[in-house]
Amino acid sequence: MARLNILEYPDPRLRTKAKQVMRVDDRVRQLIDDLLETMYDAPGIGLAASQVDVHERIIVVDVSDQRDEPYAFINPTLELAGELVETEEGCLSLPGFYEVIERSERATVKALGRNGEAIEMATEGLLAVCIQHECDHLEGRLFVDYLSGLKRQRIRKKLEKQHRQRA
Repeated sequence: MARLNILEYPDPRLRTKAKQVMRVDDRVRQLIDDLLETMYDAPGIGLAASQVDVHERIIVVDVSDQRDEPYAFINPTLELAGELVETEEGCLSLPGFYEVIERSERATVKALGRNGEAIEMATEGLLAVCIQHECDHLEGRLFVDYLSGLKRQRIRKKLEKQHRQRA
């Protein structure tokens, strides 16, 4: 397995819409393993392939306290249900920033699993929010897109300053 480089906002590659995975093979399974390793190492609870500059419709999540319940979803689609709830979100592509975002309290995800099997899972709470967040990445959307323009600009400027200081 390998730890992958996570793109950081405002990198324009984060805006790329991911393409469908046409075949689940060893390359895709290796990518899933690498995504999980990268997510756990970061540390985070979700990661989309788009965040590591692989623009394929693959996400991984693990919201368990022990970090031992990983899920991988290939070509996920969502059916949202329930009320909108406010939750504080962060993102590995926006390190150190957390904002309150509205998401559906429940989501049913349909996807392929790591071996290409069709799966359907009803989720709620943090897992539902995390899956919605990661699926947004596959569409080129970030959680800052749900914020006011002023907040988004403030975050962008702070991250650009951090990038310049590291360079």
